Amino acid sequence: MLDYLIDIDTDALLAVNGLHNTFQDAFWWMVSAKWSSLLLLLALFWMLMRQNRRHALLALVMIALAVLVADQVASGIIKHLVERLRPTQDPSLSNMVHIVNGYRGGRYGFVSSHAANFMAIATLLTFITRQRLVLFSLVTWTLLQCYSRMYLGVHYPGDILGGLIVGALAGWLVWCLMRWIQRRWRLPEGHYTRFDATLMASAAAISVIGLLTAALIIQ
Repeated sequence: MLDYLIDIDTDALLAVNGLHNTFQDAFWWMVSAKWSSLLLLLALFWMLMRQNRRHALLALVMIALAVLVADQVASGIIKHLVERLRPTQDPSLSNMVHIVNGYRGGRYGFVSSHAANFMAIATLLTFITRQRLVLFSLVTWTLLQCYSRMYLGVHYPGDILGGLIVGALAGWLVWCLMRWIQRRWRLPEGHYTRFDATLMASAAAISVIGLLTAALIIQ
């Protein structure tokens, strides 16, 4: 049964990675870059600046904590326990994987830190803002990040799924901690509006359009 699931995982990875062309190489490479989320981070800071200062500070600390927990569980614990080679690092598979700009990633890939970190942020911010548009925007951005990792050949779909689960759990646990802190010290909750959600959605949309335009220019 395990071998069957591994075969499905491998076939799915090769199917995604095999759809390569110069435009997609440029686009997904930029999506996966750390700077690609800069506009969303600026939108997040602007959104928090509109809130009570104590709430904004607590939210920033909790977001950082959610990323820390997700990243440490994914990279610091699970990857070293499972030791599943990335597709680009597996000698039996690496010659079938399309490599973009010579990038192969680290040695182990299960679970995906990218997926875990972005999902942790998406989960936590959805609970904090209670805005469906924030959920849609951040989950969509997270899925784009996840697809980019498969396209680049550095993660199997199973790595991505595992990372999403870790991230969702990390975001939820940190949200529970945040609620406890708010009640324990009577800290104010945020008051997020449709404008805040639209701001986040606009940042995500502009980011995608900008990356598509850049990929068209440099392909």
